[in-house]
Amino acid sequence: MMNEETLSKIQNELKLIKARNDKVEADKAWETSISRRIILTLFTYLAIGIYLNAIEVSRPWLNAIVPAIGFMLSTLALPFFKNIWLNHIYKK
Repeated sequence: MMNEETLSKIQNELKLIKARNDKVEADKAWETSISRRIILTLFTYLAIGIYLNAIEVSRPWLNAIVPAIGFMLSTLALPFFKNIWLNHIYKK
């Protein structure tokens, strides 16, 4: 039969596992969220716009749209390619 100390250890380990699972679930939700994609697209646009402005490209803010949209489209396509990779290459 289990003593109180063993039971307490098991309960503590279970709490740690649940906390880790909650964190993993939250991280996954963030990774797949539209909020993350919008923020990354915005930062991409700003970074490229600033760079194009610094090197004195004409209409830098208009020209920064293309790479930002390209980045956004690539993030939308990644889940499709991830599934192909998981099903045909990674196979465990």
